[in-house]
Amino acid sequence: MTSTLFTTYQSAVKTRLEEMKRTAEAAIGQLEDSALAWAPEPGSNSITVIVKHMSGNMISRWTDPFTTDGEKPDRNRDAEFIHEELDRAALLDRWEHGWSLFLGQIAALREEQLLTEITIKGRSVTVIEAIEKSLYHNAYHIGQIIYIAKQYRKDQWVSLT
Repeated sequence: MTSTLFTTYQSAVKTRLEEMKRTAEAAIGQLEDSALAWAPEPGSNSITVIVKHMSGNMISRWTDPFTTDGEKPDRNRDAEFIHEELDRAALLDRWEHGWSLFLGQIAALREEQLLTEITIKGRSVTVIEAIEKSLYHNAYHIGQIIYIAKQYRKDQWVSLT
């Protein structure tokens, strides 16, 4: 039997993730395609880089989390930080892939799995720790996406709240 605490937690995580995703998409939606590869200053990341990194992280962490290490051997994390221009459709396809994996794992989660030990970068963590780590990671980078979009748009920025 599923507890109220579990369903409340699962629903809260799903709701927060969907809110984060929509907020980032609203910021991205205020930019023309070329602005997605813009960085506020040399050495800083563009929205394209952040999206590639977030997606790569979610794909790695949430593909087969119960049977494989969350840092997949075929992930090329360094390549996620290479500045490039991708068209909006390609970038958003990558974005959707990562989010659908993560949200799908949250939706499929069973209460008894919350305390299951999984491995990320060779380190054992509970599923709940992995979820919380991903929530933190995504919130951090979504803040960056919003900041970059706001810097680019300047006085033409439309508040997201």
